[in-house]
Amino acid sequence: MKIASIELFTVPPRWLFLKLSTDAGISGWGEPIVEGHAATVAEAVREIGPYLLGADPDRIEDIWQMLYRGRFYRGGPVLMSAMAGVNQALWDIKGKRLGVPVYELLGGKVRDRIPVYSWIGGDRPADVAEAAREKLAQGFHAIKMNATDEQGYIASVAAVDAVVQRVASVREAGGKALGIGVDFHGRIHKGTAKVIARELEPYHVMFIEEPVLPDNNEALREIAHHTSIPIATGERMYSRWDFKRVLEAGYVDIIQPDVSHAGGISETLRIASMAEAYDVALAPHCPLGPIALAACLQVDAIAHNAFIQEQSLGLHYNVGNDLLDYLADPAVFAFEDGCVRIPDGPGLGIHINEDYVEAKSKEGHNWRNPVWRLSDNAIAEW
Repeated sequence: MKIASIELFTVPPRWLFLKLSTDAGISGWGEPIVEGHAATVAEAVREIGPYLLGADPDRIEDIWQMLYRGRFYRGGPVLMSAMAGVNQALWDIKGKRLGVPVYELLGGKVRDRIPVYSWIGGDRPADVAEAAREKLAQGFHAIKMNATDEQGYIASVAAVDAVVQRVASVREAGGKALGIGVDFHGRIHKGTAKVIARELEPYHVMFIEEPVLPDNNEALREIAHHTSIPIATGERMYSRWDFKRVLEAGYVDIIQPDVSHAGGISETLRIASMAEAYDVALAPHCPLGPIALAACLQVDAIAHNAFIQEQSLGLHYNVGNDLLDYLADPAVFAFEDGCVRIPDGPGLGIHINEDYVEAKSKEGHNWRNPVWRLSDNAIAEW
């Protein structure tokens, strides 16, 4: 069996799908995407083409090593996301060929289902208490919200108080049983992160995410000394070599590699195993489409330290199309009692509605994240 063709589909709201087809009539799907850079990643996948066409798709690890080590330049969001989509598709092909879920090829699952959380509040968090009540009514037991809007290096007392009041309102609306993730999105800096982390202590949040940019991960040591809240990071880290340093430092409690950014299923599992050795939990990042989520769930099935899964149903970026729209059977992601079951179909366990994908790819998208400025017109972190 050989890889015969590579197809890319840029589909709304902001996703890129990859289809690898073989000369045996078996196809696999992947989701190689950097949000806001779909065209760039698509071109990176096309550059991979000559290495893939005619190759044996069963040699998943050899292909991964060839794409990583054989091209001299490595790492980063674009190259690793292109590799991630290919890796997902290769595992999908192998599982379909053998008639088993990917997790069976990786040792068998350690869990049948995993808790999920749902986003509330939007980019500039607002109306979070009511949104939390809505998610609870829909059966979710955990939510995540952005902590702040744009901020400078040192936030005002009023800005800090606004964060605390929003979290307090969600805790009051959801009660003690609601898991609350607070995503700083790298928008704030060390001086402010220390203050907010300390002020959030009474609300027992599930985690604080990216309290500083991954460029400044050394600051996590000082932030950790100001709070007992678990610290999460990793969506903008792309290989085990990136995670090695933050795990060795010992100040992260939850890692969040993205299976569409961090080299695919193969590399994300290696990262998860490294984290387990440091007693660190796994919560894969996934504000993306159904292929990415299916790949995450195959990882969650195997990784003992996986404790919760992000998913994008109803996410504020999903304008026009949502998580389930591209699936022939949306029931595969039925959320029940705050959890989703691990798909047990062959490969990634999902069936893509190919006609719908082709139709929506003609529409495409040109999604870009907003560019934010502070009151003095300086660029702010989004």
